Amino acid sequence: MTKPKLYSKTSKPHVLPPVRPNVGLELQYRRRLDALVTEMHRSIVFWLTRTYRSNPPHLARDASPAADLQAEMNRLARRWNRRFATAAKKIAAFFTRSVSQRSDAAMKGVLKKAGFTVQFKMSQPVQDIFTATLNAQVGLIKSIASEHLTDVQEIVMRSVQQGGDLQLLTDELEKRYSLTRERARLIAKDQNSKATATITRVRQQQIGITQAIWLHSRATGKHARPEHVAFAAGKHEGPTGPGPVYDVSKGAFLEGKLTFPGWEINCRCVSRSILPALKAESV
Repeated sequence: MTKPKLYSKTSKPHVLPPVRPNVGLELQYRRRLDALVTEMHRSIVFWLTRTYRSNPPHLARDASPAADLQAEMNRLARRWNRRFATAAKKIAAFFTRSVSQRSDAAMKGVLKKAGFTVQFKMSQPVQDIFTATLNAQVGLIKSIASEHLTDVQEIVMRSVQQGGDLQLLTDELEKRYSLTRERARLIAKDQNSKATATITRVRQQQIGITQAIWLHSRATGKHARPEHVAFAAGKHEGPTGPGPVYDVSKGAFLEGKLTFPGWEINCRCVSRSILPALKAESV
């Protein structure tokens, strides 16, 4: 069991304020994804509209227009998958570096208010978390384009089969664009929460914090996870007062598995680190 390295300065445990995801970073991440998605959408609409008008597919049996549209979609798919693959590395590097720096700064800030000055180092566990977070972002960003382009191709072929109405096609593309933007927004929000929670957890373990209080955030609104809300709101009276205490190394058993605050989709829960009582731990 990890031995605590920091203790409360009193005979009672001291509960630290939570380290919350940085809203500004979430917005920056979201804007970069949104700009990329918007650029892709406008390109698709422009080139498909141009192809439609140059050779309108009036009937499903018109082989030439369908072939032209298929060729154009293949070209667009290659172009935008490459574009997202390149941009993903830059955006992911920016996000991962920023979330690591801001999470560490926030953790040092709450510790400083409790009377402790801590310097965090890039240890192997932290490096592993950094690399895993970076790779996760690259994969998610690339998936935005691949999923969108797959659906757009189905929309185009369906439009040809239904007689080639350009207005119906553009309407369907707008709907798919809205869904893709929403997915990008969700990625920015959830990854900001998960990365912050993960970095905070590894820092908690580095300074020997073994227990924390699970705190529900109302920021999830109507999308909050019911079991998380119930767990955080339950009656848990311990040496630190109200609040569900969980093992930092194991997490809490919720929804059929062990998990941590901020890890699941639409979970904006956070943790409050517990510094053990000096007197109790010194005996």
